[in-house]
Amino acid sequence: MFIDRFCRTDFSSYEEFKREFKINVPEHFNFGYDVVDELAAIRPDSLAFIWCNDRGEEKRVTFAELKTLTDKCANLLAARGIGRGDIVMTLLRCAWQYWITAVAVHKLGAVLLPAVHQLMTKDLVYRFQASGAKAVVCADIPELRGHILEAAEICGGPQIRLGIGGKFDGFDDFDAALAAAPAEWTRRPTENGDPFLIYFTSGTAGNPKMVTHDFRYPLGHILTARFWQNINPGDLHYTHADTGWAKSSWGKIYGQWICEATLMLYDCAGRFRPTDVLHVIEKYRVNVFCGPATVFRFLIKEDMSAFDLSSLRHCCIAGEPLNGEVYNKWKEYTGLELREGFGMTETAVLAANFPWLKVRPCSMGRPSPHFNVKLLDENGVEVERGDEGELCIPLDQGSPAGLTVGYYKDPEKTKQIIHDGYFHTGDVAWMDEDGFLWFVGRSDDVIKSSGYRIGPFEVESALMTHPAVLEAAITAVPDPERGQIVKATIVLAKGFEPSAALVKELQDHVKHTTAPYKYPRVIEFVAELPKTASDKIKRSDLRSRDAAK
Repeated sequence: MFIDRFCRTDFSSYEEFKREFKINVPEHFNFGYDVVDELAAIRPDSLAFIWCNDRGEEKRVTFAELKTLTDKCANLLAARGIGRGDIVMTLLRCAWQYWITAVAVHKLGAVLLPAVHQLMTKDLVYRFQASGAKAVVCADIPELRGHILEAAEICGGPQIRLGIGGKFDGFDDFDAALAAAPAEWTRRPTENGDPFLIYFTSGTAGNPKMVTHDFRYPLGHILTARFWQNINPGDLHYTHADTGWAKSSWGKIYGQWICEATLMLYDCAGRFRPTDVLHVIEKYRVNVFCGPATVFRFLIKEDMSAFDLSSLRHCCIAGEPLNGEVYNKWKEYTGLELREGFGMTETAVLAANFPWLKVRPCSMGRPSPHFNVKLLDENGVEVERGDEGELCIPLDQGSPAGLTVGYYKDPEKTKQIIHDGYFHTGDVAWMDEDGFLWFVGRSDDVIKSSGYRIGPFEVESALMTHPAVLEAAITAVPDPERGQIVKATIVLAKGFEPSAALVKELQDHVKHTTAPYKYPRVIEFVAELPKTASDKIKRSDLRSRDAAK
């Protein structure tokens, strides 16, 4: 298999995997040449991706065609002055042109900066100024083009602007330029330590930081794709994620192509409808599906029996902790277990329910050998089994492929996460006697009430087992006697209405589902929860709202 160039895959147990796994990082590794072009040479007629959208359009691209298109795109960008180290921002939703642009940027030795397409003018001004982006490639969204032009006028850049869908004022026609570009391209030099990819963090508090990865980053996602998502050559793999979110890099390009999979790409211009996801899985016979907890929460509320999902053989979940109700319902409908994985924009998968392991629902799984996470207390000492600690990555053997090199042009914030020989995630967990990790919460989300430490996830999980609850977020509210008390902000499922009786019912439900002291003393019903672009609940917004009240 192609992946054998970079690592072993024939492990018979988790113990052997943990002991023997190692990524072989080639000198001057460049994903564009050493993966895409190599696959074009050895599997030219295999499909690199199948793309479709909610308007019924479809496009299929082989690896041979992918090489040609990305070489042409590299010429297109080079002709406009883009070179090694220049930053190219993409706001392409899930348009197929993203994959062409991304690989072309890598071949140039430039820096890819994906962003979500919902950004407004002020968001773009901040991002343009913080990054110094030299070029932007945007989706066929008139409002987005307007915001880009307004932001560029305010801050002076970027001056290279390409749009798909035709030629518009202030934008070159990406598709026409791609068609006209020459296909001959010669490899350009890059170094493994060069900046390769930048993501703005979700921004749950304050301005988003710029997470920077080097050219080794795709190799870190061998763990993600082969050993968590369990992808085999020829699989059709679908990860539900916008290209502006790091989940896209986790599931829609790097590790999956190293594993010789075909990507299933779905571009939705309208409002998200869970049944569309089920239709794509059914129509195209998807083998491996991965999505965030939010998507699965909506999917299990649909009539899944109306869809043929028999092509699925493996399903994964990440982005937010898995609730037991979601796990049970998905298994009931599909017969498949949801295998949870855990990581960050700053990393590849740090822990997962790997294929050799018997799934423990709601556990993050066991640590990835490549990162060897430790749980540390506030003094930097490793905690005992069963005790809570911060998830940290030791750096005594150097920085592993797939781990961020820090925050772009921000050494002070970088020192907050990389210090004392560790990378600090800021996430709190505990490990059971068998080595499985269990998520507690972000260090600043843990609630301290009457001497108890309460993780929001465990209360949210209890609420999610009640049929009235579609989504729930747990936060702390200041209390003069207890210090803090637990508050639940809840989105109700169809057919339920807010009432004092329902509040009491939900409180009693939590008391009988988990330790009684964890029950939410305050419950608020809302139409929707504030979320980041990557669908993570913004608990900081909820806390700010409560403080304002």
